[in-house]
Amino acid sequence: MARIGLRLHGLIGAALIAFAEISVVLDLRPFTTWVTPVAWTGYILLIDALVLRLRRGSLITDRPKEFVVMFPLSLAFWLVFEGFNHFIKNWQYINLPPSRLLTAIGMTWSFATIMPAICETTDLLQTLRVFRTTRVRRRKMGSGFLVTLIVLGAVCLLAPLLSPPKYARYMAVPVWGCFIFLLEPINYRLKTQSVLRDWESGKLEKLLSLLLAGSICGVLWEFWNFWAYTKWVYTVPIMGEIKIFEMPIIGWLGFPLLAVELYAMYNCAKVPIHSSQRTGL
Repeated sequence: MARIGLRLHGLIGAALIAFAEISVVLDLRPFTTWVTPVAWTGYILLIDALVLRLRRGSLITDRPKEFVVMFPLSLAFWLVFEGFNHFIKNWQYINLPPSRLLTAIGMTWSFATIMPAICETTDLLQTLRVFRTTRVRRRKMGSGFLVTLIVLGAVCLLAPLLSPPKYARYMAVPVWGCFIFLLEPINYRLKTQSVLRDWESGKLEKLLSLLLAGSICGVLWEFWNFWAYTKWVYTVPIMGEIKIFEMPIIGWLGFPLLAVELYAMYNCAKVPIHSSQRTGL
């Protein structure tokens, strides 16, 4: 074990990823129905073990309660975006299991891995010090600026919900920005973690790490999804025919924003949950 350099959970993670890949290559059904949740569970475990190896501490080993809490919160947050999709109708799921129970298990499992995957990837990037020296000019966050962001967030939140159906399909951009504008000022005022507070101190490491983590996870999401039997497909109305894997090229802009949005949502939610505990996101 010491020679390999990974803890048991990292080896289990690598095995799960390998199993998902083998299932796809050999078309082993019904296992290809579960590629997304199995691969992402493996990814989370593997990345956590890599972080542990690099810095002798990780989310799972240092903050196990926080790690567990992330899964139901991830599910809850993604169900919000599923609600938005009822109006914008930009994606749908195909080849779902015939059993409603199995479908519910698969979706719950898959949605629950989204935020932990982004968190672990962000943690790895910060452990590798990818953006550690990045600095910008400090900026004081005035009340007027914060209120403007909240108003903009409210407009972005309501636009997809109140637009006529023929226009709502074009409202994906507000969906992937609304909670950043709406919640970041609130997090700043609550003195919890916030990219605005980092900006005020002239630091961009967290923001850039989140954006890159979202992009990395986006590539892996679409890669594993493309080969899976049960998967999602897109009906994006703008440049929908130009795709990388299943994702129309314009949709790739949403992944980095999603990471920042989940960061804002999590930090807002954690205030009443464990406000005194430092988060790894």
